[in-house]
Amino acid sequence: MMRIEQRCGGSRTSIASVLAVAGTDCTVKRPVAMAYAVTTALTVGTIAALALAPLHALAQQNWPVKPIRMLVPWPPGGSNDAAARLIAPRLAETLGQPITVENRGGAAGSVGAEVVSRADPDGYTLMLHSVTHLSNAALYPKLAYDTVKDFTPIGMVSTQPTLLVVHPSFPVRTVKELIALARAKPRQVFYGSAGNGSAPHLSMTLFSSMAKVELEHVPYKGGGPALAGLLGGEVPVMLATVPSVMEQVKAGRLRAVATSSAKRLSMLPDIPTVAESGLPGYEMSPWIGVWGPGNLPRAIVDRVNRALAKALASPDVRDGFAQQGLEPISMTPEEFAKLIPLEMERYARLVKLSNARVE
Repeated sequence: MMRIEQRCGGSRTSIASVLAVAGTDCTVKRPVAMAYAVTTALTVGTIAALALAPLHALAQQNWPVKPIRMLVPWPPGGSNDAAARLIAPRLAETLGQPITVENRGGAAGSVGAEVVSRADPDGYTLMLHSVTHLSNAALYPKLAYDTVKDFTPIGMVSTQPTLLVVHPSFPVRTVKELIALARAKPRQVFYGSAGNGSAPHLSMTLFSSMAKVELEHVPYKGGGPALAGLLGGEVPVMLATVPSVMEQVKAGRLRAVATSSAKRLSMLPDIPTVAESGLPGYEMSPWIGVWGPGNLPRAIVDRVNRALAKALASPDVRDGFAQQGLEPISMTPEEFAKLIPLEMERYARLVKLSNARVE
């Protein structure tokens, strides 16, 4: 037994005897008492941690044992909401627990993202969000969370290519013609978007930069008002999601010029890409992915990712995605995590180039 040198009537005392003489005339020196207390606390803490470790492992192994919440940080009715409601039943089927889709819109998705960032990393709160989650890091200077550290990437869900559409009265049918007109009339060609820093705004910022033209941006308060402005002739040009403009294109109220994706869309094979029709190298395909709170256990990440891949392969989900203009795409957690910093850097450059800022 370790002994502590202490003068008490000329004798030596052990740790055990130190406890025995408490309250007698022989007073234990403060450093000795503190050292013992700290040692005891550390020992108890270590034992407690070792005791809880198997419980945590068991909880992960048995996950899920209750319903899961999939938070969509956008209002009902949009593409993100539609994607979540299409895959949720398939995820529930594979994981064996109900999945509730919860909408929590506000501030371009940052309100709902904050809720997820503060959730327990136990696998019972997931987030389905768009690439706007990454551009918000550059757009909003005072976010209440860290876009990287406070979230765990699980997997991608889909890309969402947009269509470059024009009002039928606008004298442009190709990307080359649009670029030529914009060069002939700098800052006189207007385009609409869902707002400052929105995906269509940043996509058109890239277009202007690569084409070396000056287009004039008209920000609306949402995609609906922007589309109404285009149909009403307030602006002649816009990048819009496929389902939001397909009926108008078919009816002749709008004209589709090109798609922003790297290749032609399976649902619109006759519409060329921006790259092949006048601006080589251009590609902007906003995407949707799934995250969990930061420090989500790897075992849970892998299970959700496998269930997600299975859901995206099901015919009913793929058909539903096609109707929404979504192209399903599956990624491993590693692939998704590797993509995120690259996309953050890309969108940060575009936000800076666009001069967009939201307080």
